[in-house]
Parts: sequence; structure tokens; C-alpha cells
Amino acid sequence: MKPKIAPTQHEVRLQDSDLIVSKTDLTGRITYVNRTFMRISNYSESEVLGKQHNVVRHPDMPRGVYRLMWETLKDEREFFGVVKNMTADGDFYWVLANVTLDRLPDGEVVGYYSVRRSVSAEAIRIASELYNQMMRIERDADAASAPEASLAWLRRTLAEKNTDYDQFVLANCLG
Repeated sequence: MKPKIAPTQHEVRLQDSDLIVSKTDLTGRITYVNRTFMRISNYSESEVLGKQHNVVRHPDMPRGVYRLMWETLKDEREFFGVVKNMTADGDFYWVLANVTLDRLPDGEVVGYYSVRRSVSAEAIRIASELYNQMMRIERDADAASAPEASLAWLRRTLAEKNTDYDQFVLANCLG
């Protein structure tokens, strides 16, 4: 097993034409990655196939965002989110992630697929401010309740601005 990688301060910038694609099974284990995934993350296919997708999770990403993602997917809705990922070398890259259900022709859900692309500097700035506060909340909470505590804060904060996470992402990242 590889030693744990320490995050660096080096950002890998995606080009507007970069589309990072991956598929997972129902438990989040990677079943497919495209060449762009491998190039940006600096992982080979053999290093990630069968691994949990959180292999690229950056420690600056609040667990509450992933809690929201899983809730959204369990409701059979697609998830859009601003995500900070980490490469095999500890570098980071920001993406706009779209995660959807992977269904067989008969409708059975067999996993998830995600397409990630570049995201604007303004969306990163706004998301970073929210995520920094979520991370503070998670550090102050016990491990079991940390994701729910930070997600509750995010929902309250966005509600005070008359929006929710979906609208926040659509307004700041897709237009």
C-alpha cells in the first residue's frame, strides 16, 4: 500500500475542453476512468480500478458535501457540485462535478458515473469560503456527527440567501 500523500499547494488547472469521466459501482468503487482522469490525477488505471472513488478526495473537502451528494443520489436525482480533488502527487484541482445514476436498460441502478470539468475562479472562491467554514464545523464536531453538522450549516447559510446548493451551483458554475 502506498504511503499517505501529503497535500501540496500546487494547483493543476483544467482546460475548458477537459472532461474527466469515471464510473463506480453502487459502493463507490471505481470501475472505469478515462484518459483525462488519469492525466489530471496522475493515477494509472491499474492504481484506481477497484478502489473507492475517494482516492482523489482532497482533505480540504468537507464530508458534508459528500453527505449531500449521497442523499441526492439516493433520491435518484443527479448531483452537481464544486469539488476540490487531489492528485497522486498531492497536488489539487477544482472541478464542477456532475454525478448521475448508471442504469441498465430495465432501469436497475448498477452504479454511478461522473463527468467533471473546469470551474470558474469565482465559483472556486465562493465554494472555498463555504467549505472553509464547513471544515471548521467538522473539526469541532465528533467524527460521527461532523458531516451532518456541516451540511446543516451549509443548508441554513444558503437558505438565508434564499437559495440551496443546487441553485448555488447552477447560478455560479453553469452560466
